[in-house]
Amino acid sequence: MKIVVAVKQVPERDAVVRVGADGRSVDESDLAWTMNEPDAYALEEALQLKERAGEGEIVVLCAGPERVVSTLREALAKGADRAIHVVVPEEGEGSLGTRDALGVATLLADAARAEAADLVLTGLQSDDLGAGQTGVVMAELLGVPHATLVLAVELVDGGLRVKRELEDGWFQQVEMPLPALLTVQSGGNKLRYATLMGIKRAKLKETRAVEAGASGPRVDEVLKVAAPERVKRTEMLTGSADEIAAKIVAKLKMLR
Repeated sequence: MKIVVAVKQVPERDAVVRVGADGRSVDESDLAWTMNEPDAYALEEALQLKERAGEGEIVVLCAGPERVVSTLREALAKGADRAIHVVVPEEGEGSLGTRDALGVATLLADAARAEAADLVLTGLQSDDLGAGQTGVVMAELLGVPHATLVLAVELVDGGLRVKRELEDGWFQQVEMPLPALLTVQSGGNKLRYATLMGIKRAKLKETRAVEAGASGPRVDEVLKVAAPERVKRTEMLTGSADEIAAKIVAKLKMLR
């Protein structure tokens, strides 16, 4: 069984984020980068599927500039068999910042299609943008069935059984054929750390670079990026106890 895991490199959660000089982007000059957390859970799900099956191949896929190689190496150190780096410029024309969800999904789908994988896994969404669109758009481009919000995957005769997280504590069990694409929710498994031996072996594993295709027109546009305002506002409520209680209730209803 061949599994392709698409991962994204994102700024670390405690990184200090500054607005870029153009006012429409984030200044990336001094950011620290890491693997997107939901993608790390997708990788863990792939590793466990391979371990339970006793065989298979895991190919990790990432689009980005040269710096994303460190994230690919991390995935290889955890147990992925080989890696594909879809090379795009750090900035300017063709960079990830100039591509919308469809553009990024097209890059990843083109690379995944060449692998003819039985299963493609991605994280549910990215920690930086959080659109939750790339995985499902990839499934449409690849022409395969998909499921989202996946917490667990089980191989069954001829396909998969997946556990999906719904709202209010409800879950759904879905059976689907292969090939398929799943977007994985965080928290379904316990993430593993890369071992020292895994880090050493990662240096010997294949990392293949492929050039990205030209970026098409965007369907969205970022007009402005701004830091959230930090404003302290205090309002004193006056009147009788009943009047103050009524005012509090009215304000709470406005927060719904």
